[in-house]
Amino acid sequence: MSTPAKTSVVPTKYWHRLDDGRVQCDVCPRFCKLQEGQRGLCFVRACEHGQVVLTTYGRSSGFCVDPIEKKPLNHFLPGTPILSFGTAGCNLSCKFCQNWDISKSREIDTLADEALPEVIAKAAKQLGCRSVAFTYNDPVIFHEYAIDVAQACHEVGVKAVAVTAGYQCEAPRAEFYRYMDAANVDLKAFTERFYKQTTASQLQPVLDTLVYLKRETHVWFEITTLLIPGENDSEKELEELTQWVMEHLGPDVPLHFSAFHPDYKMLEKPPTPPSTLTMARRIAVKNGIRYAYTGNVHDEQGGSTYCHQCGRTLIGRDWYVMTEWHLTPDGLCLYCGAPCAGVFDAQPGNWGAKRLPVRLKDFAR
Repeated sequence: MSTPAKTSVVPTKYWHRLDDGRVQCDVCPRFCKLQEGQRGLCFVRACEHGQVVLTTYGRSSGFCVDPIEKKPLNHFLPGTPILSFGTAGCNLSCKFCQNWDISKSREIDTLADEALPEVIAKAAKQLGCRSVAFTYNDPVIFHEYAIDVAQACHEVGVKAVAVTAGYQCEAPRAEFYRYMDAANVDLKAFTERFYKQTTASQLQPVLDTLVYLKRETHVWFEITTLLIPGENDSEKELEELTQWVMEHLGPDVPLHFSAFHPDYKMLEKPPTPPSTLTMARRIAVKNGIRYAYTGNVHDEQGGSTYCHQCGRTLIGRDWYVMTEWHLTPDGLCLYCGAPCAGVFDAQPGNWGAKRLPVRLKDFAR
């Protein structure tokens, strides 16, 4: 195994010493208890010299400019490009992980790009990106690095977006979201059984994060659930999930139901039928959710945004290409004047479906 350059190792503050001489990491509810030289399950937080350190500060597994709808975020600066990157490791163990080569990496060599916060901000600005996304793996585990990047981006007028499973402790969560402008939170299922057996984590802390975002912050957030045949796609579970969202978060939080494809340790499962996604969207709308979407399938109806009052199309989408735009500059329906929830520019972006890999060293000069 390679070892990280010492410049990538930084101290952290969310941990404490135990009576038996070990240290406990307090960033997420996994509460890894570490002896000297051990790493947490996330791989990137470790015990060195009697304290918990982050070992991957300023290192990335790669950068790419994506459409923001790919995060997915449909109500945050639609049509704009977003500079996306991740590191290595993850604090969950999802058997179906579709970025497992990054999230389950145990090789620091995965972190090919040196990526200091001010260089990321500079690259995003020069590339015309309205925002930067912490994605591919969970920014919860590179908490300190993500916050520094977000601050550097804010200094040049670029927004910060977290794509996360929401598995986070209370104190670091409050600090983390002080610096985020938007988030997409994976609500992986709506049973503790699924979370325990399939992700090696718990449901309740994720629900706590969602309620915190709604009640305690101004962060715009959307929710994604990957529907896996026979695991979390029953009508009963979808009824309960959407009813909970309606009751605790309200009608304006967008829900994305995405199609599973066989990957990592779930190769025996079939892909999600499009009809399952359509059913989930129908249940959500029936239960009062105003903005419900299908993902990972070609479904123009399921990918478009509609006015909750008059039912007309507000934002038409064909995959990641915008086909219609019927919002006023202040985010109202052009037909009936009802507000559409979200964060909108006066005019949408026109990035489309382009994907642009980026070498960050080109911006470090």
